[in-house]
Amino acid sequence: MAKKLMVLEVGSVVLVGFLFMIASQASAQEQGTEAKETSAEGAAEKQMEAGPSLYDRLGGVYNIAAVVDDLIDRLAVNDALNANPGINSARIPAHSPGVKYQLTAMVCQATGGPCSYTGMSMKDTHADMGITEKDWALFEVDFKATLDKFGVPEAEQQELFAITDSTKADIVVAE
Repeated sequence: MAKKLMVLEVGSVVLVGFLFMIASQASAQEQGTEAKETSAEGAAEKQMEAGPSLYDRLGGVYNIAAVVDDLIDRLAVNDALNANPGINSARIPAHSPGVKYQLTAMVCQATGGPCSYTGMSMKDTHADMGITEKDWALFEVDFKATLDKFGVPEAEQQELFAITDSTKADIVVAE
């Protein structure tokens, strides 16, 4: 449910997962199975101690999709952002549903949800847009407005902004 969802790069996000040890020798298979069970139990306990994922705290994919929908619509009519010819040329209305779908999947995955983002990297996606620091700041204002509209708590907003900030170097290419 983040505004900066549009600029998330999944590769830079650490997702909590389970690590399983695989026995390398057939004779150690039983011992390997015990190690797997122990690893899985330990990872599950750590997750429980850490609390719910950001994905869960945001309310899941439907809430994320609603926020992404609002954000993309908000960005599309931002005249200040569209003053940048590179950004304006990327605003093809027919592409909006696809952008919303991919961004929803990206945010879902980046926040610990079950989705898989299969789109382009942030660097490739934004390569020809000439996005500036000013453009980034305008995006952040819209992102914040969307998050506020949906009542996303401040702590979750900060986590979402941290995720999007991790992609800034791949998106902002000009002063």
